[in-house]
Amino acid sequence: MNMEMMKRILRFSGVALMLGLIYPVHVTAQEPAKDAKPIDAKPADAKPGPEAPPKEESSVTDHTIRLGGQTIAYKAGASTILLKDDKGEPTASIYSTAYTRSDVKDLSQRPIAFIYNGGPGSSSIWLHMGAFGPRRVVTADAAATPPAPYKLVDNTDCLLDKADLVFIDPVGTGFSRPVGKAQNKDFWGVDQDVKSLAQFITIYVSRNNRWNSPKFLIGESYGTFRSAALGDYLQTHDRLYINGIVLISNVLDLRTLGFLPGDDMSYTFYLPSYAASAWYYKVLKDRPDNLEAFLAEARQYASGDYAASLMKGSKLTDAEKAEVAKKLARFTGLSEDYLVKANLRVTLPQFNAELQRSRGLTIGRYDSRFSGPTYDLLTENFEYDPSFSAVAGAFTAGFNSYVREDLKYSPERNYESINGEAGRNWDWKHTAGTQPFFPGAPNVEGDLIEAMLENTHLQVQVENGYFDMATPFFATEYTMDHLGLPEKLQKHIHLEYYTAGHMMYLHSDDLAKLKSNVGSFIENATKQ
Repeated sequence: MNMEMMKRILRFSGVALMLGLIYPVHVTAQEPAKDAKPIDAKPADAKPGPEAPPKEESSVTDHTIRLGGQTIAYKAGASTILLKDDKGEPTASIYSTAYTRSDVKDLSQRPIAFIYNGGPGSSSIWLHMGAFGPRRVVTADAAATPPAPYKLVDNTDCLLDKADLVFIDPVGTGFSRPVGKAQNKDFWGVDQDVKSLAQFITIYVSRNNRWNSPKFLIGESYGTFRSAALGDYLQTHDRLYINGIVLISNVLDLRTLGFLPGDDMSYTFYLPSYAASAWYYKVLKDRPDNLEAFLAEARQYASGDYAASLMKGSKLTDAEKAEVAKKLARFTGLSEDYLVKANLRVTLPQFNAELQRSRGLTIGRYDSRFSGPTYDLLTENFEYDPSFSAVAGAFTAGFNSYVREDLKYSPERNYESINGEAGRNWDWKHTAGTQPFFPGAPNVEGDLIEAMLENTHLQVQVENGYFDMATPFFATEYTMDHLGLPEKLQKHIHLEYYTAGHMMYLHSDDLAKLKSNVGSFIENATKQ
């Protein structure tokens, strides 16, 4: 491997994960603090003066939606909560969108879900406007959505019939920002992020009398990494126990995504995802009809003969290498010659550039069902992610229109749907959970283990997309199978699968399936 290739791999392995979405609350739950001010209180002709102390802002509106044959009245609260340090000085203004059912008399019987995306550096608009919020932006499936005007519709797969919803934007995303003497860097890190979201949640729960409500955490991508650490912190630090955690497109150990020199783990974990993509694009010589059966076979080969062959390293003979390449070609659709030249180890950026090179296309990272034109047909690694660019504009414009027109919340600040600076400047040190003597890749498996041991009723559900190339489902299966939990607690982990990608809700059939799965999970975890 030459130095340039190594640099490319290391540069890719440091790319941040992404994705997230939005929130809900109750009249009491939506009631702002006493010092809250309406967002339009400042006169348009006000002259600049000394910077005023930060204030909480709130806009509460009434709405209805029809879900499952019933009309639900709810309040939507677009608001900020101030976080404060030990001296009572404001440090951050956290924006959330909260939806609370209006006719609930006993809040102890009403579940509440705190929802966020990932990044790090992503706002919550993805889960908000794509999956669980009452309004949804319409996007094309497995294709680029045309520019504005975008279409917003009532989301018949909204979770509001199962729980109140609070969509949170971490500091530096959405409208959330540091205030006073604080800076972004004070919140941009694994532990810093967890502490700030925990503070937000405990303030929200206290202010809105939700301590006795069943509570859930729902995160996507890095949001799953966050959820493991956040759930543990809330339980051990604040004694705020969680009924259930939903992990959408999961990663708890970043080493599984790394393609690091000398570590063959990622190559085995990605092989079934490569197989799913090759199956989708019909590039397999003997393409089977049944995707699930084919992926079961790919899992077996990846963890068996393929892993054993890679373990041999430089001791693998040319004849053995040729035999492995032949089998890999059957699963990946790549040529045996290419696989031999890649030393049987094809990174994700290479695969996404190579699979449809003959058609001049690059396939998506978040969802390999999406593809887009390749500029440099000789490129070794993919140049961009067509699955993200296909929907980013629609989600950003859709939310900005919705929050200002429907929710009557219209600050002059820009809404940061994705903040790349956060990912590039993230502090990956983590001191909670079980810690090895030597530092390694960021890992929160120990946090999830501790959370489930601390709260033996805690339920966990994992949503996996077969065409998700950002967080491969086989890596998640390995992670969940290697937590070392007692058998009784291991049964508290439930895995679900979808025929789409990282944002499985972009596929209408899977959106309905996701709602059904998560809704049933909330009901069951509440009844236990």
